[in-house]
Amino acid sequence: MQKTMRIATSCAFLGLFMSFGVAAVGDDYNVLRFGATGKGEVLDTAAIQAAIDACAEDGGGTVRFPAGAYLTGTLFLKDHVRLDLDSGACILGSPNVEDYPLMRCGFPSRTDRYTGRALLWGEGLEDIAITGRGTIDGQGALFKDNKPSGEAYEKLLGAFDDATRYRPAEAYINRPYVIRFVSCRRVLIEGIRLRNSAMWMQHYLDCDFLTIRGIDVYNHVCHNNDMMDIDCCRNVVIADCVGDTDDDALTLKSTGPRPTEHVAITNCILRSRCNAIKAGTESSGGFNDIAISNCVIQPSAADEGLYGRPEGLAGIALEIVDGGSLERVAISNVVIQGTTAPIFMRLGNRARQYKADAPAPPVGTFRDVTLNNIVATDAGATGCAIAGLPDHPIENVTLSNVRIRFLGGGTVEEIQAEVPEKEGKYPECTMFGALPAYGFYCRHVAGLTLRTIALDCDALDARPALACDDVRGLRVDGLNAQVAPDAPAVMILKATQDASITGCAAPPAPTFLKLEGPCARINTAADLTGVQSP
Repeated sequence: MQKTMRIATSCAFLGLFMSFGVAAVGDDYNVLRFGATGKGEVLDTAAIQAAIDACAEDGGGTVRFPAGAYLTGTLFLKDHVRLDLDSGACILGSPNVEDYPLMRCGFPSRTDRYTGRALLWGEGLEDIAITGRGTIDGQGALFKDNKPSGEAYEKLLGAFDDATRYRPAEAYINRPYVIRFVSCRRVLIEGIRLRNSAMWMQHYLDCDFLTIRGIDVYNHVCHNNDMMDIDCCRNVVIADCVGDTDDDALTLKSTGPRPTEHVAITNCILRSRCNAIKAGTESSGGFNDIAISNCVIQPSAADEGLYGRPEGLAGIALEIVDGGSLERVAISNVVIQGTTAPIFMRLGNRARQYKADAPAPPVGTFRDVTLNNIVATDAGATGCAIAGLPDHPIENVTLSNVRIRFLGGGTVEEIQAEVPEKEGKYPECTMFGALPAYGFYCRHVAGLTLRTIALDCDALDARPALACDDVRGLRVDGLNAQVAPDAPAVMILKATQDASITGCAAPPAPTFLKLEGPCARINTAADLTGVQSP
């Protein structure tokens, strides 16, 4: 084959807003010139890999996919290589699992037990990109029931005999990701359409300087159909993305010993049958310095699904349950339609290890979180929970300028029902059932500020708008909430200390504030003209 012309690369990175530029001398590395058919009928894996290898050997550049369909198994990216898909180009994942070698990455994490297969694979690389106006389709529906058993499963695990690492489970091992990049630096994913993964659509593990911009994801064909999973990564920018997924949409994870930190997310439209914006559930390394803004959350457009609910689960879910810390998180300007609970925060103690031989982690920490300018309608009847553990409170949470309209319909019996701690359970906004408040149920919290909060229901709800249990340092300033005429109170405080309630306009109700248990230092300055007793 005639040697391709050398490509000169030029990468410019300005802070977190990374750009990826390639200056070409002559033609790019067109996969058709390396023998790819572009017909989608025979495997083009060898030809495409030859183009990638030649590009890398020449110092890097762009591997070009003209319009056409390219059927392929695993492609291994190389340093300084960009895959660029023209409009009308489609990379199709092979339907045969044998075309995806089972890989074990060098970075240990709990994802070892999921799968080691991917359509596009990169590990330990620098300056890589996938860009263009084309499509990558994993054809994941073909792998939905492709689970090995018995002798076949044990044979697959021959290279995974390591007591310190998890082994891939049967339910996952034959379901490849579409993109999996591990321990890579300076990564750009831009403009492409991603479709139909057999697992998570894209998994970025232990990566640094990652930019995902302007992509369109639809993932509704298999179990675990997340939109994207950012895992133990640093210096991440996600912007201008649209996604519709059966499982969680924009997901931050920490399945290994390093935190996911220094993350900026903005201008995204997210639809999910599960959680739209989520930090967790895996939290071994924690989440620090996260800024999320200007996002729209809606119900999925898919008619049917494997997980979740048609309206979605949580709009915003922040969870620390496997150790680690969640600190310095700011979320603002989010519009939410539907979802079971627009907001869910949980500090639990599931205590799963990131390695098979690691000790169980201690209870993590959850502190310094602000949510501002949140508008939600058609929220479910469950209510929103901010729930820590006894002696392990969630700390320093501020919600301001929040307006939520719920379905309502709650009963007095739901107020009186005991809410179990469920310390070690999987965290989900439905885990406690219907909460004792239709708006916010806050338990085991130290330092909670609710400022300019408007809560309402479509149907009359007998529960209070706010219920607090074991909360210290409560500040409520400007709560405007509707309750049913027979509701016991607008707010119920139990075992709450050091509370200041000001600027609230009380609706017609028998009681504005009801105290239960050993409450102390409760100060109120509210307009109580609508209530029969303060």
